[in-house]
Amino acid sequence: MYDTFSLINVCPQNANLNSGLWNSIEMDCRSWARRFGDIYIICGPIFMNREHEAIGVNKVLVPEAFFKVVLCLNGKPKGIGFIVRNTDGTKKRDLYYNSIDQVERITGMDFFPALPDDIEDVVEATADINDWN
Repeated sequence: MYDTFSLINVCPQNANLNSGLWNSIEMDCRSWARRFGDIYIICGPIFMNREHEAIGVNKVLVPEAFFKVVLCLNGKPKGIGFIVRNTDGTKKRDLYYNSIDQVERITGMDFFPALPDDIEDVVEATADINDWN
């Protein structure tokens, strides 16, 4: 946990997003970890293919969006992804649910390549919030 509280792990995020929608997604993740035990969470910025806003004297780049993917292998394996634009984040939360495959397509990353293909194919293709509630 110490490593997550360093400046190397910081991205400029809209204040309303950070205290609103993103915070509620993070609270969901903590709740799921308590409920399901071990879960895997990967998150980060998304920079679109265009010129980026830069802020401050050090010209820190501002991401256009953020992603988070969550995987649980306890019980029936399940996964879910989120993509949130770096704005106020005032739309209904269910508009942000994505499959992990969708997040991989947008980010260009392969999040769980070590999973056996039969599990990876199913877990990454579906995103049913009811599996998590």
